[in-house]
Amino acid sequence: MNEQDQINFNRIADAIDYMQQNFKSQPDLNEVAEKVNISPFHFQRMFTEWAGTSPKKFLQYISVTHAKQMLKRNNATLFDTALETGLSGTGRLHDLFVKIEGMTPGEYKNGGENLAINYSFAETPFGTIIIASTSKGICYTAFADNENEAFVTLTKYFPNARFHQFNDLMQQNALNIFKHDWHELDEVKLHLKGTPFQLKVWEILLKIPVGNVTTYGEIAKRLDNPKASRAVGSAVGDNPVAFLIPCHRVIQSTGILGQYHWGSIRKTAMIGWEAAQVSLDKMF
Repeated sequence: MNEQDQINFNRIADAIDYMQQNFKSQPDLNEVAEKVNISPFHFQRMFTEWAGTSPKKFLQYISVTHAKQMLKRNNATLFDTALETGLSGTGRLHDLFVKIEGMTPGEYKNGGENLAINYSFAETPFGTIIIASTSKGICYTAFADNENEAFVTLTKYFPNARFHQFNDLMQQNALNIFKHDWHELDEVKLHLKGTPFQLKVWEILLKIPVGNVTTYGEIAKRLDNPKASRAVGSAVGDNPVAFLIPCHRVIQSTGILGQYHWGSIRKTAMIGWEAAQVSLDKMF
């Protein structure tokens, strides 16, 4: 990300933070633009290019009130409602089916020995990410505010693997998820290492439709273990494939968006951005 892109992203992040903190007063365009030291005209254009929708509409998507309404909709859990209706909808991302192909116990035990892993860095609407893949699928993505530190973290996750900085076709396809037009997104395979419980939680995360959220408690119920919310939270936090496995779509039962490994502002931006894409998709 070049210096100007970083400045623009920081402005968008600051604007989202301000809107999140002040959604009850519904700040208008002029007020938010003033807070990020940019003219209303340029802020409107910059924000719309980034989110695909106006700041006013985006404010509606990220408000806590909106999250609470989603949880109460149809007198049923959002998760169940999403499964019954979202996956059969017409949204572009609904055509995506992500397969989990877990590592063998031997691969898990030896830290990825004999695995060849390609990795690269890419720009997204939410900042730079590192993305890595094996011959079987995407094995790791994370936001990389510091590229050197991000690579070190990747090598710790697979201490015995062989790494090659190369942007392969598997990565290129997966990165299409960040585009406004999801027609270019083909099937994405994931090559994951995790415990059986973690894999079950991550598989459930994959079934949360874009533009929707659920709670730790709802995931625990889906696992037929309603007392496992804390364990679910740990598994969600251990998600090795940021955004593709949408752990950002899990919020607290109170409707508060909650924390996120790569920052609560980034989480808020991701939820709002996805809601905006679904809204746009329904218009066409």
